[in-house]
Amino acid sequence: MAEFRDLAGVRAAIDGLDGELVTLLARRERLVRAAARFKADAAAVRAPDRVEQVVARARRLAGASGGSPEVAERVYRAMIAAFVDLEMSVAEVRDDGPGGPAGA
Repeated sequence: MAEFRDLAGVRAAIDGLDGELVTLLARRERLVRAAARFKADAAAVRAPDRVEQVVARARRLAGASGGSPEVAERVYRAMIAAFVDLEMSVAEVRDDGPGGPAGA
């Protein structure tokens, strides 16, 4: 990691990284929207087993990269909840299954 002379330098680096993250989130959103076409009900959108696979992978990747698995898990769970809400509206499925409304 680069050495920074001041807080402004760190913030500039964070701003640059945030730009990359938002671009990646937009790419992920396009894939979520594509996946929504293949899902017929709320259970398929929620896919709790898949959520746990994705979260476990994020934790492993974070640890291997020197990051905090706990932070990665919290970020991924929040991101997945937001994308589940989006996918529920895109897929236009009814939410009659267990667990209540999407993202709950």
